[in-house]
This record gives sequence, structure tokens and C-alpha cells, in this order.
Amino acid sequence: MDGLKPGDPRYLKRRVKVCSLDVHPTEKALVVHYEVEATILGELGDPMVGERKECQKIVRLRSLNANTDTSSLARKVVEECRLIHPSKLREVEQLLFYLQNRKQSNDNQEKKHISPRDFKPYTGVELDEEASIGSIDEYIELLYEDIQDKIRGATLIFQLARNPDNLEELIQNETVLGALARVLREDWKQSVDLATTIIYVFFCFSSFSQFHGLVTHFKIGALLTDVCVMCDPAVALCLLLNLAEDTRTELKMRNRNIVHMLVRLLDREDGDLLLMVVSFLKKLSIFLENKNDMAETLAVEKLAQLVPCEHEELLSTTLRLLLNLSFDTSLRSQMVRASFVPKLSSLLGKSARMCILYHISMDDRFKSMFADTDCIPQVRLANVRTGLKMLMKRAVKLKDVLVMKMIRNLSQHNGPTKSLFLDHVGDLAAQISEQEAEEFVIECLGTLANLTIPDLDWELVLKEYNLVPYLKNRLKPGSAEDDLILEVVIMIGTVSTDDSCAAMLAKSGIIPALIVLLNAKQEDDEFVCQILYVFYQMVFHEATRDVIIKDTQAPAYLIDLMHDNNAEIRKVCDNTLDIIAECDEEWRNKIRTEKFRWYNGQWLEMVENRQMDETGEPFLYGEDGESFGNRDLLERPDLFYSPGAEGFKDPWGLGDTNDGSIFNQQSLAE
Repeated sequence: MDGLKPGDPRYLKRRVKVCSLDVHPTEKALVVHYEVEATILGELGDPMVGERKECQKIVRLRSLNANTDTSSLARKVVEECRLIHPSKLREVEQLLFYLQNRKQSNDNQEKKHISPRDFKPYTGVELDEEASIGSIDEYIELLYEDIQDKIRGATLIFQLARNPDNLEELIQNETVLGALARVLREDWKQSVDLATTIIYVFFCFSSFSQFHGLVTHFKIGALLTDVCVMCDPAVALCLLLNLAEDTRTELKMRNRNIVHMLVRLLDREDGDLLLMVVSFLKKLSIFLENKNDMAETLAVEKLAQLVPCEHEELLSTTLRLLLNLSFDTSLRSQMVRASFVPKLSSLLGKSARMCILYHISMDDRFKSMFADTDCIPQVRLANVRTGLKMLMKRAVKLKDVLVMKMIRNLSQHNGPTKSLFLDHVGDLAAQISEQEAEEFVIECLGTLANLTIPDLDWELVLKEYNLVPYLKNRLKPGSAEDDLILEVVIMIGTVSTDDSCAAMLAKSGIIPALIVLLNAKQEDDEFVCQILYVFYQMVFHEATRDVIIKDTQAPAYLIDLMHDNNAEIRKVCDNTLDIIAECDEEWRNKIRTEKFRWYNGQWLEMVENRQMDETGEPFLYGEDGESFGNRDLLERPDLFYSPGAEGFKDPWGLGDTNDGSIFNQQSLAE
């Protein structure tokens, strides 16, 4: 621009404006973002043509370490970088302090490189030599030598291209990309290593949309449709997928039968490659022409091999591709022929598969196929899940007792419905407090008590929401309405199925509180049965068994109640006493004696009733005329069992004894 001056129609006015300062994401460097505004002024000084360009400058701080004085370094940076105004000194110092304390794996952390997903490095491009941006002209010269030199030159250029900071400098050299494109076009058949390395270089550029035009200029996309047949197709597909962001480029790919090539690749077994292929097909499937090509190549039949599969991301992408294709009637027919209805019905937690099944169900020809699957129960369960979520939100927000009653009723259903409550255990437990209304707490407790789910960590729930003190306080007779106290007992029984929870409750002193409550509510069969169930759970676990047997009088209460009129109470008592008898000899003898007394008493009563029926009057006197009214029934020898007596079943199978009674004198003494 020498010789230009104001008034000259070619006079150029240039202005630089600094926009912001930032730190480099991976290096110890500052990034200066600025704008360059260039304006050509006319003869009268008025602007004729103007252009604005956003730029950035990287200020590398190689000397920055943990011991660096950031204040001094900030002043030095401002002095040497003319783009940074002195008023920015304080901001520069803060950024340097951040860089100084930013955590890194080590001080010499490798620069972040561009790599296509997580593909394994190609073994043919490994070199011990480290590339330098200053030697780029030497690397270009190697591209004009023999194959081995070309591989070496391409590999060194690839090392530079993997660093995003070098891409701008590489494109400034107009020769490098042109030479690489020429070598790829002419020599790709001679060396897989060479072709793959050059494709990697162009992939690095394709990762940034501003370089797409440059890659397209050298017609790399058109060349790749042939090259990827023999070289690594995964990175080639990544490059093509990046370039396909431009619909015009995508149309060119379609004209070169890109869909046919991709469908052929579905026969491969490499998971990463298949993921890239399916992702590409999904992107292409939104256009009618590509969808028709997929129908023509029977892509659906090949996709059936991928459903189901263990590769979660591949499965999810495949289902989204199938969803795009399911809008076409002919492709839906292909899905049915490929057995997609049972395949999709067996998949859980995939929203796309439900949409596909919906599209298939719209055709009357295929509705009957759903009868042999569990699709309908799953749809019903999905509706319940949605409804439960809405009900919980309303109940918790408005403290609505009636809505909470509905939720409690739902929790009583066994099967998949009960597992839906796992997501709401926290919301329910958070409502259990003395500040909430008792009616609402009753329903929340009742709902939680219904959740007999193996996967539920009750110990974590009790600790997280500090429920043990609340449960213990509510066991005191008269501390609340009977309905609330009963729900607390039921809740304790449910959580006691977990051995760690049972131990936690036993240590808190809940068992004595339950015994006190049992004495107070002994006439209420529901209370008695639920408290006994807690005792059963406590003796079932080894961690709490000794607490029940040795430290409390619970076994004595169980013995008193084992002949209760209520069948459920008797059942719980029998099961609990059986466990106690197996573990403690002293209580085993007591339980045996009590059972003997009861069975023997039953026998004596039966015999006496039979004699009364035969004589028409009670047998009130002995042989000496003495009345039995004031004597123990066990002292009536005429009522003792003798061999040949009918109607008696020996519960212990002990058989005859010496004196003809059920047990000998030693047994009676026991």
C-alpha cells in the first residue's frame, strides 16, 4: 500500500478493535479475540468499500509455572502484545492466575489432538520423528519422492494437522493440500498406509466447518467413495459425514450411490464402523431419494441384525434410523417381514421403538401380530408410569390426601407396577415428619410399607431422611391416632426385611417400645398381628436374633399368643417360635412344655365331652365317690390314654408309655 494517501480512491483505512481476552482450553496461553476493519475511502474521504474480519492471536506463556509472579508476567504480556490495552492489565493478571492454578495431569500435558472418535491409531503411520511447523516445505518435497518418502511426508503433515492451532498456518501454504490431494488421487492404489494417512489429514480439516469449502475444492469426497473400499472406511465415513452438512455436497454423494455403499458396509462386524454407517444413513434418510434407495437395497433386513445388540449407542441410533424409515408403508412391510414386531416389543426403555410399533400398528394387516407380544402390557405400564408421576407431583405439591390414597392403592399391586415407585421413594419419605398433617402422613407411610421391592435400599432411606427417631416416637401409645401408629408398625415390619435395617432398628430400642405397645393393644388383633410380624423378621435375621431371644420378653408373649383365636396370629407365632426353638435350647424346652400342656388339655377335654355324650351327665365323681370338681384334671387316671384308644393322634409320635398315659412321669415333669 506504499504511495497511497488521503484523497486517492485506493486509500485504505485499517482499524483494529480488541473484543475480549480468554484462556486457551488446553495450553498455557492467552487468546486475544479482535476485529480488523478495513475501509477504502473515496476522494472526498467517504467510505466506498468496507470489510470486517474476526481474528485471534494466541499468546503462549512457556515460562508460566507454579512459582511464577503473575503480576510481573501480566505487565510483560501487556508491554509486548500491542493488541492488549494497558487498561486490561488487571484482567490479564486474573487470567494468568487461573492458568497457574488450572489442574492438569502433568506440566507437559500433550496437546489435545483431533482424532476421529476413538479409532485405533493406524500402525502404518507410526514414526519416531516429531513434526515441526517450520519444516512444512521439507515435508511437501517428500510428497514428490518414492512411496516410502511420501508416507513419511504425509505422516509428518498429519502430526501437525492433529493440532487445531496448526490448521490455520497449514492452509496459508497453498501447496500442501494440493500436493496431498494429488498424491491421494494418483497413488491410493499403491499403498494403503499412504491413502489412510492422507485421509486422516483431510479429516482433521473437515472437523471445522470453515474448512469444508477447502476440502470440497480438492474433490476429496468424490475420491473417497472409491478409496474407502481398500483403506480404513471408518475415518473416511467421518470425513464424508462432516462434509454432508452441506446439502449440495450431500446430493453429490447421493449421485455417486453413497447409500448403496453404506448398506453394503452393514455386513461388517466392527461396532464403531457400524455406528458411523448407521449414523450416516440416519442423516440421509430424511430425504425421499435416499429413503427410496434404502428400500431398494433392502437396508431394513440388514438393520434387523443390529436389533437387539449390546452396543447401546449403536442400538439407539439404529432405532432412530428405523423410525425415520417407518413413515413409509413399503418399509414398514419390510420391518414386519424382518420380525421387528417381537424384536421391538422385547426392548425396554426405548422411546423410539414405541413410535415404530405405533406406525406399524396403523396398518390393519399387522395388528394381529401384537397379540403374541408383551407390547400391550408395556404400553399400559408406560401409561401408569406417566400417570403416577403426575399424581405424585400433585399430591406432594397440594398435600392432597385423596390423591395420596389413589397412589397408595396403586402401590398394593404386585408385579411391574410396584417397581415404578422406586423413583418416588424419596418424595414419599420426605413427607414423613411431625410437621405434616397426620392424614397425609398415614397415606405416605402406607404407600412406603407396600413397597416390598428387593432392589430398594431401605437402610439408605432411613438414614437419608432420619426416619428412625420418628418411627420410635410414634410407637408410644397415645402419641397419635391409632391409624397412624398402626401404619408405623407396618412400616417397621416392611423395612425389617432388610437385615441391616433390622439391626439398626434393634439398636435404637424399638423392640421394647413394641412390647409396650403390644400390652396396650392386646385386644386389637391387627396391632397384635403386625407387631408379631416385626418380631418374626427380627428373629429371622442372625444379626438381631439374640436381641429378641436374650434381651427381651418377646418369646414369652409369643408363647402366650400361640393358641390365640385369630388364625393369622397363630400362624405368625408358630413360625417365629419354630425359629427360636432351633436357636435356643432353654426356650425350646419351654415351647415344647407349653405345646404339650395345650395338646394334652385338648385331649382330656375331648374324652370328657365324649363320656358326657354317652352317659347323658357329666362324670363328676371318682370310684370312691369323691368329687373331681376341686381336683386337677391331670389327676384323673380314667381319662389317661390307654393302648387301643381311638380318636387320638400323638403329635410327637412318642407311642405308648409304661403307665398308659400320653407321656410318662418324666415327660410330665419336663
